[in-house]
Amino acid sequence: MHAFLDGGAQLVQLRAKRLPSGSFLTLCDAMVRAAEPYRASIIVNDRIDLALMSGAAGAHVGQEDLTPRDARRLLGAAAIIGYSTHTPPQVAAASGEPISYIAIGPVFGTQSKATGYDPVGLAMVAEAARLSKGLPVVAIGGITLDTAPAVLAAGASAVAVIGDLLVGGDPKARVAAYARALRPFEST
Repeated sequence: MHAFLDGGAQLVQLRAKRLPSGSFLTLCDAMVRAAEPYRASIIVNDRIDLALMSGAAGAHVGQEDLTPRDARRLLGAAAIIGYSTHTPPQVAAASGEPISYIAIGPVFGTQSKATGYDPVGLAMVAEAARLSKGLPVVAIGGITLDTAPAVLAAGASAVAVIGDLLVGGDPKARVAAYARALRPFEST
């Protein structure tokens, strides 16, 4: 995980569906501490309790998880709260929630996790940006270094990447390559 931080990752989501709670909390604690010198933020997928106990910057919830409103109530006003969406009605509903960003996807086919949703494509990224009411839109699912610029050009504020960070066997270099490739899309 340090390789991602060394490469310049500023936000890391910890996801460990099969890890027992105690082990996941240990991982969260370690990652929150490891991220501090980098001024990077750690958020925890689905587990509001572990985000709270570890002092993580926030959490990410999905359509079947604790509601964003409840996550906000538990984690506080300053926490980063992300919310997964897959359809225009979900994006529209999410834009009224007390969240920090809306995630949309999977944009492309992905092997990293079973989403239960077909790829939404770049047109849905653009639609999500239109429906977001100014909230940042984070695109996820099957995004690669080659496709990330097109995803941002379609309207995403950021991309979330899993599998493509391991291409070439040097995650630090891959994260740094993303940072260089996406720099032209950074807002001033």
